[in-house]
Amino acid sequence: MTPAGGLDVRDGRPDEHDRVRDLTLRAYAEYATVMTPDAWAGLARAVRSTLDAESRALRGEAGAAPFPAERLVAEEDGALVGTALLYPPAADAYGGAAERTPWPELRLLAVAPEARGRGVGQALTDECVRRARAAGADSLGLHTSQSLAAAVRMYRRMGFVRAPEHDFRPEGAELVEAYRLPL
Repeated sequence: MTPAGGLDVRDGRPDEHDRVRDLTLRAYAEYATVMTPDAWAGLARAVRSTLDAESRALRGEAGAAPFPAERLVAEEDGALVGTALLYPPAADAYGGAAERTPWPELRLLAVAPEARGRGVGQALTDECVRRARAAGADSLGLHTSQSLAAAVRMYRRMGFVRAPEHDFRPEGAELVEAYRLPL
């Protein structure tokens, strides 16, 4: 998908994993100054754990589980400026920390700090919506927290509604709030 402005949203490639990892870690680093130290430690651990599991699967390490999510990237003028994961319905997107949901799940949406405010996050989310609809899903879900205020505003503007029955709270961390978009 190439929206106006030359932004290309596409499947990520295995050879881009190191760039995706770097972008994701840079995008989430700002929350170290917004969240309590315990909450930040929990989020940072969850982000790194997911990226590490994806890396092990891509390298085909012995004993590594297949990585269940689709990796999407946003590219602009040859540079990766955003990324997201799209998990299928009922996948264990949170390593047992959250109840599995009957809908696809958007996770780890990340936009490079220098690309914020240009519609990258919305373009990635729109592509997840498109893919969920194409797969016959009746909703798209995601989890976020109040510290990710810009993301929460975007999700609400796009029509996502709270699904508090799917909230969870990792030990020492903020409440991880569930949202879903009826399709």
